[in-house]
Amino acid sequence: MREPILIQQLNPPLPMVTPKGNGLAHFIIDYGVEHNLMFTVFLDDNGECWTFDTCNVRMAKNITLGRVDVPPLNR
Repeated sequence: MREPILIQQLNPPLPMVTPKGNGLAHFIIDYGVEHNLMFTVFLDDNGECWTFDTCNVRMAKNITLGRVDVPPLNR
């Protein structure tokens, strides 16, 4: 198991779309320059905690910020 270089708590948590459903990302884990960031997300539907690679998450729709279309994830 690789050791994280940085774990950053997000304040406020970020609303995300994941392959397992919508949730709030509470942490980002950075393993270094040759790895993608990892988002630790608590799911809205069941409260499960999952960690997802950057390639597998999207920021949720936010009309105020002009993010009206979120591209679908390849599930």
